[in-house]
Amino acid sequence: MNRNVPHASSRAAAALLIAAAIGFVPALVRAQTPAPAAPAATGNEQEQAAPPVDPSFSAWSLAQQCRDKDNNAHAQCIGAIRGVIHGYQYGVLFLGERAALPANETQRVSLCLRGVPVSSIVDEFVADAAQVSDDSLKRTPAEVAVLGSVHLHHACN
Repeated sequence: MNRNVPHASSRAAAALLIAAAIGFVPALVRAQTPAPAAPAATGNEQEQAAPPVDPSFSAWSLAQQCRDKDNNAHAQCIGAIRGVIHGYQYGVLFLGERAALPANETQRVSLCLRGVPVSSIVDEFVADAAQVSDDSLKRTPAEVAVLGSVHLHHACN
């Protein structure tokens, strides 16, 4: 994959991804902590909602942009997908250099994208998104959906 992104932009994207990942850690810790015993049901229980997703960058909005044949929307789609992938790859490299990971762990979470055109990644993402309901896509962050699709098709096994 050719690197057409300026070095400063790449570092900024990596920093944003790492900051976002650090922001998710407390939520993951809370999710893994057992909930306290609940009192008897009253019938007025509210379903616990997931954290809100930025509607301007949900999986649904990105899939809509990627489906659009307009040059501007298509360019935004490609830029968003490249940014998510580059940020993720820099995050993996950062963790591989800074953390003591078990053997082959970096390989397991890496993406094998050598020679893969971005247009095929976009097509795979759009096809994968078409298999999911619009409501689910609207509640899913675009980064999660893109990386899930890419890992499905291009994981390094």
